[in-house]
Amino acid sequence: MRSRFRPEDALLLLVALALTALYVLVAGGNFPLDDSWIHQTYARNLAQTGQWAFVPGVPSAASTSPLYTVVLTVGYWLNIPFRLWAHGLGAVMLGVTGMLGLRLAERYAPNVKRIGLISGLALVFTWHLIWAAASGMETPIFAMFTLLLPWLITRQIVDVGARHASPLQEDNPPQTILSAVVFGVAAALTTLTRAEGVLLVGLVGVVLLIVRPSVRTVRWGVIAGIAFALVLTPYLALNYSLTGGPLPNTAAAKIMYAQPYLTLSLVYRLQLMLTPLAAGGQLLLIPGLVAYLIGVIRRARQDRRWLLALTLPAWGFGLILLYAIQLPLNFQHGRYVMPALPALVLAGVVGTAWLIRSANASLIGRVLTRVLALSTAVIFVGFTFGLGLQAHVQDVTIIDEEMVRSAQYIAENIPATDLLAVHDIGAVGYFAPRRIIDTAGLVTPETIPFVWDDAGMWAYLREHGAVYLMGLEDQIPKDTDNAPQLCLDFTTGGQTAPRAGGSNMTIYYLAWAGGCP
Repeated sequence: MRSRFRPEDALLLLVALALTALYVLVAGGNFPLDDSWIHQTYARNLAQTGQWAFVPGVPSAASTSPLYTVVLTVGYWLNIPFRLWAHGLGAVMLGVTGMLGLRLAERYAPNVKRIGLISGLALVFTWHLIWAAASGMETPIFAMFTLLLPWLITRQIVDVGARHASPLQEDNPPQTILSAVVFGVAAALTTLTRAEGVLLVGLVGVVLLIVRPSVRTVRWGVIAGIAFALVLTPYLALNYSLTGGPLPNTAAAKIMYAQPYLTLSLVYRLQLMLTPLAAGGQLLLIPGLVAYLIGVIRRARQDRRWLLALTLPAWGFGLILLYAIQLPLNFQHGRYVMPALPALVLAGVVGTAWLIRSANASLIGRVLTRVLALSTAVIFVGFTFGLGLQAHVQDVTIIDEEMVRSAQYIAENIPATDLLAVHDIGAVGYFAPRRIIDTAGLVTPETIPFVWDDAGMWAYLREHGAVYLMGLEDQIPKDTDNAPQLCLDFTTGGQTAPRAGGSNMTIYYLAWAGGCP
């Protein structure tokens, strides 16, 4: 498999940079998520104080992606404008995802002309992935890793050529110590980007052992495991010191928030997770995805080395199933399960190519499969420049009008000595840094038990002396005997959120004794 930089790589990088720049510039340059500002706040504080803290001087574990926080911190150390650094990183990761897709597609379908470039372009034109690249989040890095690990495993093998039709080599894989260390480090970085990355690591490792059950493979895996542990251990130690467990506070907070959804049937939860991912050309890749699964299974019956190709759909569907079972939250276009898309899109494109080749025997087959391929390409491009771009602009506008505007008001009008309770903490942490009570539980884990207990939340806020409360309409605890009189201090008046079915961010003065000032 060719790994050197190629003209196709340059094209994919340029397209990724151009599309990400388009999304960023049309939306005004900011981020579509309040969580993006959480990452920026942690990174800035780490760069300026050396502390892993959202509030300076108060260590906490609310960063969902420690690797991304550290990468953002480098930008602050180098004095690179933080927006340029975050968006540029996202664009490059999108391009690298396309490059990895190019190489894997050429591995799995070496006889299909330009399958690599077509697959790479499909990935960089997937509007969810462009949205992620322009989001200021860790998603594009994690999406890249979901193809990097399968590619690193295929690098362990020597190309046997189209005659063998196998993605793995024959008898003598170069399983060197260096390659094991590289894989172990990459696996650890995947997990440090998103904790669920450990599932992909385990999946790839198990499949490799099934494909090559030998002492040499086990030895290679042990070396990779040692490298994995050495890289991951410091972060685990940090979490244990801050939370008493291996995961950040965000895990417990999100699981608590998802509790009402867990009463729904698993089928409905799967539908929740799949629906936002189906918006786009990837919906028309379903026939190709089915063809990919059938084709790989048939080949694996003759040559078990083909089982490695099943890691792509297994990871994609496995991630979606995991979230449907544990955390069925489909917010922001299904951003939690967006990292399933690179593997599924790649498998769908390769499978569609196989469908086209197998249909050459009949006229109607040739017509139908080519219409399918052309329609898929048109819809990919249409969503990229149409609904995908519109969605990104709307998301950024809402965050700017509601979260950023409120945070700027707080910085200018509310003394830092007055304790603020807030649900969406990102923009507040960046523009109005101060001690807060986080009612979502990310940096104030003591509030997690009260996420669905309004009376308990009011009691906690009163006990700890909250003076102001900031939230959207559905984030304000309902009135109970423990509630203060809510005195309107500020509301954004933004127009985009109400048009989208939401509400304006509002700040209340909490008159615990009654009577607004």
